[in-house]
Amino acid sequence: MNIWTKTLAAAVLAGLQLSAFAAGTPVKLYKNPHCGCCDVYADHLKQSGFEVEMIDTNDMQAIKAKFGVPEKLEGCHTATIGNYVFEGLIPAENIKKVLAEKPPIKGLSVPGMPVGAPGMPGNKKGPINVYYLNASATPKVFSTF
Repeated sequence: MNIWTKTLAAAVLAGLQLSAFAAGTPVKLYKNPHCGCCDVYADHLKQSGFEVEMIDTNDMQAIKAKFGVPEKLEGCHTATIGNYVFEGLIPAENIKKVLAEKPPIKGLSVPGMPVGAPGMPGNKKGPINVYYLNASATPKVFSTF
């Protein structure tokens, strides 16, 4: 087996492990009952193997305050999985990575409602950053898609 075959095999195995990781993982997704993108985002998570419980609320500010989401990192909805908070339209792969690696972070955030993110129709206008969810004055990038 050459180095390229070994590398490919390792990548495939890691991908399979990560994709299976979400199977049956419960997600609580707090959303405005009138937001259609949140429903599409919930479908994105379900297609990735998560079990999504949607919780409608007309007071998203109270939810964001409860989970300590800084205003500059606020997204469309707030999801929780275990002790992690996932704010906004985060790709499922990023969530799976956090759950698999269990880093000592509060969670992740995609602020706003960027076009082309999971749940938002349209073509991306450029790269979209996923930030570590923290109260830092300067948010740090977790990944870009």
